[in-house]
Amino acid sequence: MKLTIGENIRNLRRERDITQEELANIFGVSYQSVSRWENGTCYPDMELLPDIAAFFGISVDKLIGGDEAIEKKDVEDYLLKFKDALNDGLVYDYISIARESVGAYPNNYTLLNKLMEALFISGDSSGNIPEWEDNMKKNDVEILTLGEKIIKYCPDQNIRLEATSRLAFQHCLMGRKEVGRQLFDTLPSAENCRENCIWPAIEDDEIEEFTRKKIKSDYESLRSYIWFLASSECTSVEEQIKIFEKVFALEELMTDGNITKNSWGHCRLYFEIACCYLKSDDKENALKNIELCLKHAKLFDERPEMQKYSSLIFGEITEKRSDFETTDTRPLLEIVKEDWLNDKNISESKELSEILSRF
Repeated sequence: MKLTIGENIRNLRRERDITQEELANIFGVSYQSVSRWENGTCYPDMELLPDIAAFFGISVDKLIGGDEAIEKKDVEDYLLKFKDALNDGLVYDYISIARESVGAYPNNYTLLNKLMEALFISGDSSGNIPEWEDNMKKNDVEILTLGEKIIKYCPDQNIRLEATSRLAFQHCLMGRKEVGRQLFDTLPSAENCRENCIWPAIEDDEIEEFTRKKIKSDYESLRSYIWFLASSECTSVEEQIKIFEKVFALEELMTDGNITKNSWGHCRLYFEIACCYLKSDDKENALKNIELCLKHAKLFDERPEMQKYSSLIFGEITEKRSDFETTDTRPLLEIVKEDWLNDKNISESKELSEILSRF
């Protein structure tokens, strides 16, 4: 395997904002020596390797570039552990695993990004985390530090963009909305993203797979923004209900009515519609939609490990139970009863009590 000592030293030095002269002084060599290391003319003396590695907080193997295959395999293993922890709602396990992974590979940006994500979601107000607000404040500085490091140094554009978006979100959550908006404004527009621009280069044998995937992605984005419009309360309650119902209508159109009816989204959508009816004092329709919400929560909790549906536009879609990530370990039916319904102050309704008793 080709050694990449010089390239690694250059990248690590730049990450620390250290000049060649400063690094040379630290290790008692000339800055010309550091320059020659970095351009590949020569390698550091063997006796210096442990000191250089220790200074940058990495292993000697990582410094010389001889363990890339091992690191790749370890990163893949860590990513699986992250997914398992998050699927089970074990946020603190996720953080612990992420810290362990960064300890092993402190300059791996995939892992640094996952640690940033883990800290960020520990402040999720919708999860079953009583101390979420404390976490959001406590982890603020570390989230900012990780995000800024990734944005400044990470060579992978996708990771940089993800970190930028999450960092902007964190600023908004912490009341620094102007800073968050400035960061969001640095992200590329949808019109210029790869998926929207690449179509002239798509080969004939790629068209079906690429196009179906793109349509599904755009559909999910459109669905989210329709939902956002309805829940923003910038329209009347009557209009909100109609807009929410458009989500169902769009789904029927795009999936030929074949989509599985046991998603988290179905449950939440019925709940949002019920809340709209409550605002307009239409108790009868509110209760009907609450019952549908509870029914779909139960269906969601009982969904199989894997299920499929197909439509003319999407083709065949496979949904895995493990695809749904959450910060809450409780069944959805329990969340609906304990959190969603109580938040709307309708738990004293006799009719609601009767509905609840059936689930």
